[in-house]
Amino acid sequence: MAETHVLFVEDDDVIREATTLALERDGFVVTAMPDGLAGLESFRANRPDIALLDVMVPGMDGVSLCRRIRDESTVPVIMLSARADSIDVVLGLEAGADDYVTKPFDGSVLVARIRAVLRRFGHANGVHGGGPATGEQDSGERGVLTFGDLEVDTEGMEVRKAGAPVALTPTEMRLLLEFSSAPGTVLSRDRLLERVWDYDWGGDTRVVDVHVQRLRTKIGQDRIETVRGFGYKLKA
Repeated sequence: MAETHVLFVEDDDVIREATTLALERDGFVVTAMPDGLAGLESFRANRPDIALLDVMVPGMDGVSLCRRIRDESTVPVIMLSARADSIDVVLGLEAGADDYVTKPFDGSVLVARIRAVLRRFGHANGVHGGGPATGEQDSGERGVLTFGDLEVDTEGMEVRKAGAPVALTPTEMRLLLEFSSAPGTVLSRDRLLERVWDYDWGGDTRVVDVHVQRLRTKIGQDRIETVRGFGYKLKA
């Protein structure tokens, strides 16, 4: 099995060294960088399997670095933030991060989050859908679900809106597939955390809310409806 290459951008020397050692003990190959500009250069040179980005790093902050990475790649990104209630968490997710971990963190928690993200990205077809989708299916193309002008190819992992391709990250694709598996059904944030993010221990629902909003901007703001107090549903 190929080793997993982690790009870790953190300006605190103690945290950077301790976390690098912890990840290496778990079998990861780690490239650690002290600032955002060096992180971007390393990303372009090495193309890691996953990026861990501290929000507050010099040169180029983690949010800006995440945005630059997302412009070039769908590689999974986890943001590291010092405060759970910080606006930086939302900014990082809006920039394209797939998840975040709050500092100080336990090494085992970070490893669990990394492995959860890698499982999602490594098994793009492995969405835990509740059976065949019940939306209007295009009989001309097997595995293509049609919702108005939105087409979801569940086998080719492609999405088209009004015939034009829509670029989604793997997390956004998994989220859309979860909605597509039950159009018209309200899906709670907790269910989406469990099915899309592999959180069986609970989690911050802001991750869901921001990803739903990002998905809306790509497939249509009115395509996913908010059901106050319950969750979201895809309009059938």
